[in-house]
Amino acid sequence: MPPRTPAAKLLRLAAKQPALSARELTVAGIPPRTLASLTESGRIRRIGRGLYAGAEATPSAHQSAIEVSKLVPRAVLCLLSALEIHGIGVQAPFEVWIALPAGTHAPKSATAALRVTRLSGAAFSEGIETVLLDGAPVRVYCLAKTITDCFKLRSKVGLDVALEALREAWAERKVTMDDLHRYAEVNRMTQVMRPYLEALTA
Repeated sequence: MPPRTPAAKLLRLAAKQPALSARELTVAGIPPRTLASLTESGRIRRIGRGLYAGAEATPSAHQSAIEVSKLVPRAVLCLLSALEIHGIGVQAPFEVWIALPAGTHAPKSATAALRVTRLSGAAFSEGIETVLLDGAPVRVYCLAKTITDCFKLRSKVGLDVALEALREAWAERKVTMDDLHRYAEVNRMTQVMRPYLEALTA
């Protein structure tokens, strides 16, 4: 049976994920007075500007990425942050890497260090998927798109990172050659990536 009161609904939502934004609570029909009342009573705590969590909520290993995704709904986790989510590489990035449409104003986050990349057209819109991180939905580029992004933006992440991601993803069969070629074309990286892709199947 669904919760009967806004307070019960809010507490139920807070129990399912490590962060909630004021915006999504409004969309869910939670009145501001309910949020204020539960925050004042200590059952909900404010964890950042416009961000809330249950009093007993345990921070996620992906807390920064989740919080940024809540505060900047148009953002797509990309590059090093996306590689981490896909289980590629061993080093967790210090910053949260996000992509935004070209011309979009860069957001400010009080909860995480941001690295913002602006992409346009298909380079921004293709390859986006929604995954759940500890119950919280976030937008992230699929692995094949992420790898081609690393080649496209190798001046930011380093060619060594792009090559390592490509080799590891291929060795673990997490990507297909068709997908790599598709997103290389989207990112206009076909010529750059061709010798590395050919080496995988040599």
